[in-house]
Amino acid sequence: MILSDLHANFEALTAVLTDAESKYDKVVCCGDLVGYNPDPAAIVDWCSGHCAHVVRGNHDKVVAGIDDLEWFNPIAQVSARWTMSQLSQEQLHYLRDIPRGPAVLEHFELFHGTPFDEDEYVLSEKVAGQSLSALQMPLAFFGHTHVQGGFFRQHRRLGIIKAVQLDESEYAIQLEPDLLYMINPGSVGQPRDGDPRAAYALYDSDARLVTLRRVEYPIATTYRKLKSAGLPDALGLRLFNGQ
Repeated sequence: MILSDLHANFEALTAVLTDAESKYDKVVCCGDLVGYNPDPAAIVDWCSGHCAHVVRGNHDKVVAGIDDLEWFNPIAQVSARWTMSQLSQEQLHYLRDIPRGPAVLEHFELFHGTPFDEDEYVLSEKVAGQSLSALQMPLAFFGHTHVQGGFFRQHRRLGIIKAVQLDESEYAIQLEPDLLYMINPGSVGQPRDGDPRAAYALYDSDARLVTLRRVEYPIATTYRKLKSAGLPDALGLRLFNGQ
């Protein structure tokens, strides 16, 4: 199971785990465990106990004190400061020790932004093409954009992998042996592709099959917890429309 951008949304993670039950034997994460939402401690504890591999995201770096808050917009800064106050020293150390990507694993590689810049967004065909050229393996999973989907390339032809449609729950991608793939599982905790459902992916290495999934979760519960914590209202409202 491939997760990314959980962003302290425990309701979303719980729904994903229920949806994926018995469909996976290992979990990896493309980063951004914390930020924005109200359950950073629960998410960090779950990831530290269940993820076989994690690469760090930009929010993980800021909360851990590796990067400066000035790179964030005012709302993200408020969330990051609040998150720091909610984590124990042990949890902060865990975030600080998460390695930067790419992580080259047995069947694929992981990174947060791009293979050459963990903070860069892969949203354009130009950046996608540069990133595909930098891959060390024919398959990679990435995050950061909060947009499910990705890109593939055969020789010089670049193609786009779309997200799961709003009226569906999954989209399966059969990997071809002569193509390069860079796939974003989407954000568990704060999707930004117009679909408020939590997003994740499953990879069957034997069948060479990637399945993108979407699952509903109780957004109102996350919103109430966020309000009770005193976090900016805008962070909760955007969850309802996937923006």
